[in-house]
Amino acid sequence: MLSSFKKNWTIYLIEAWALGMFMISASLFVILIEHPKLPIHSAIPSNFIRRVLIGAAMGLTAILLIYSAWGKRSGAHMNPAVTLAQLQLNRIQVADAIWYIIFQFIGGGLGIAIVYFLLPKYIADPSVNYVITTPGMENIWIALVLETLLSFIMLTLVLVLSNIKKLAAYTGYFVGLAITLFISFEAPFSGMSINPARTVGSAIWANVWTGVWLYFVGPIIGMQVAAWIYRKEYLMLKGECKSMKMHLSGNKHNSPIYKVLWFTTKNKQ
Repeated sequence: MLSSFKKNWTIYLIEAWALGMFMISASLFVILIEHPKLPIHSAIPSNFIRRVLIGAAMGLTAILLIYSAWGKRSGAHMNPAVTLAQLQLNRIQVADAIWYIIFQFIGGGLGIAIVYFLLPKYIADPSVNYVITTPGMENIWIALVLETLLSFIMLTLVLVLSNIKKLAAYTGYFVGLAITLFISFEAPFSGMSINPARTVGSAIWANVWTGVWLYFVGPIIGMQVAAWIYRKEYLMLKGECKSMKMHLSGNKHNSPIYKVLWFTTKNKQ
């Protein structure tokens, strides 16, 4: 663990930075669009249209982070559920995965802290409430099912597109579009998290822990199932893959964490 940290600490910091920036963006756009004292809220009475605007802002934020120079270095997981899925796929070492997850949680909390330091009254307002994610208009079980389903869809989308030669370079754009659609249509039911670190980052500052467990269980199960199905299909087509690149931009990976060692059925020892 310590040797991994000494070797790759800059990569781990990038994961904290990426989710931190995502949380800062989420907070600022929700404040801008939802705070009742700011003009957009009164100018756009439709809850749905305001969610679409927030969803588009967050989708664009994700795209910018994924294709940024730093995002390309770490792979821009920004999500413990994504990292655990990559661990199942043998795309990241255990020690690196643990540090990724630790720094993702740190980044999520620090992102909210920065906005609180700059705009305490705005982010604490009930209309914003630290951009928490809680079960919405139905019940906690509907939220759990939807968090699981959206997590499954998201990682399946990434795995499939990133392995289609003509589309791989555009995978991050599809991720941004999916985030936009998920927030626009699903947010009233679960808050649309699909990310344990994102939920905890807000919950710590708001001290609201309603249904927090489902934001661990749903995303992790959804992405683990997606990874398992993908790997099963890959084994059938090409044989075992000891370690594979997963890079949302489709470009060459330059992260020292990822070691690409292809083993097909024919050349396994």
